[in-house]
Amino acid sequence: MPDHPPAQSDATLVHALRSLLAERTGAPVALKETHISWVLLTPRMAFKLKKPVQLPFLDFSTPERRHRFCEEELRLNRRLAPALYRAVLAVRGHPVSPHFGGDDEPVDWLLCMKRFPDGALLSERMAAGRLRPQELERLALRLADFHRTAPVAAAGGRFGTPERIEGAVRAVLEQLASRGALPPEVDAWVEEQARRLAPVWRERLAAGFVREGHGDLHLANAVALDGEVTAFDCIEFDPALRWIDSMSDIAFLTMDLHARGRPDLAWRFLDAYLQAGGDYRGLAVLRFYEVYRALVRALVAGIAREGGGARGDGPDYLRCAARLIAQARRRPRLAILFGLSGSGKSTLALELVQAAGAVRVRSDAERKRLFGLPATQRGAPGGVDLYTPQATRATYARLASCAREALRAGYAVIVDAAFLRREEREAFEALAREMAVAFSVFACEAEPAVLRRRVAARAAAGADVSDADLAVLEQQLRHHEPLTDRERGHAVVVATDGPVDVEALARQWRWD
Repeated sequence: MPDHPPAQSDATLVHALRSLLAERTGAPVALKETHISWVLLTPRMAFKLKKPVQLPFLDFSTPERRHRFCEEELRLNRRLAPALYRAVLAVRGHPVSPHFGGDDEPVDWLLCMKRFPDGALLSERMAAGRLRPQELERLALRLADFHRTAPVAAAGGRFGTPERIEGAVRAVLEQLASRGALPPEVDAWVEEQARRLAPVWRERLAAGFVREGHGDLHLANAVALDGEVTAFDCIEFDPALRWIDSMSDIAFLTMDLHARGRPDLAWRFLDAYLQAGGDYRGLAVLRFYEVYRALVRALVAGIAREGGGARGDGPDYLRCAARLIAQARRRPRLAILFGLSGSGKSTLALELVQAAGAVRVRSDAERKRLFGLPATQRGAPGGVDLYTPQATRATYARLASCAREALRAGYAVIVDAAFLRREEREAFEALAREMAVAFSVFACEAEPAVLRRRVAARAAAGADVSDADLAVLEQQLRHHEPLTDRERGHAVVVATDGPVDVEALARQWRWD
């Protein structure tokens, strides 16, 4: 947000409030301005004052409306960031000499928030080279839980319908085209996908995936505070922009990571979100929403440049949209992991997800989900055996279902499971033939002493969702079925008790 004074016609109340807060805190008060609000920053708090504006997408023209939207902003943002959003405060008195408290008629309203330190935004952390993958994982888990509990749109309502989605997309395409900023190949791809996805959107709406989400989920609206990572500043002024498919919500953030040159982090975030929520069917619409979000940002950036309000050093969102479309045209492929507990399968799978750009389906998460347990939970309630032969068969069937959905959506897929029985591996080779995609096996190997040491350390740490302990490992060592000579023909053996060149493995897998 630019730090400059408001227009003269609106300056009186803003300057008076700035002076009032400076007097109360005994410290300078910074002023930030957006096109729809002013934000006054004291050392500990932030006070947002909505501008008295009426635009095609919002109406803050009266104090009553500004009050209502302040209350709505407080309600909505407390869902994800309750520690940041404190209260709505009445501004009383006169614009020249406002005060707080009393019972005279309010002249306006402030949204009061806790101020967070400079550098806490994920966009700032990325620019400074300090954004860590683990922070994005924590955000993904927070958002998966948020989407799981968010109110669901009525199937017969006005949100999430193909008509509404196509209308919003077409409006963006037309505005970009009118500015001469829409590449024909992007226009054609979006139009074709909109037609193809109409039945999928109906299915998603009927299945309850259109919910009251965030609506503006990019890196500058996510913050890391006290070890927690969450989103804030969701859209309060237009319900249609937040009552959306959950995949549209997270697509903004994955797109933003792609646009800023960090596809590895985009895949890492997506991996954590899918493991937590299990919405692999949603991959059918994710890339469309990523392209749409990129086009919206390209339009907004273009309008800002026309108004002299933006520099030209931000992400190239049109180029990002073109890259995402190019990815969508690549042939998907399927890989499975093979190896005993402690052989580094999950570590390798996650590194390949980031390096090659792929979707991971993990048995440790899907096994828990089958039993109605949180996918990130370690262990199971007493009396529940997650590892009976029936449970294992159901788990591998679930893995195949998730992999099929991801392949059908055009994504490369890595299935992270032990695959110690030949029939399990053969079933996924058959799935690759069914889907007409290339099939590979990454065989992770390490010395038994290394395996035992790793499994013991993992169990002691208690930080991984895997339940395999030393007893499980000993059983695997005795009873696993090694790869046959035929299977080794499409296997890549990875010795994980030494350095592994993951980038080389990724190139070999995706482009061989």
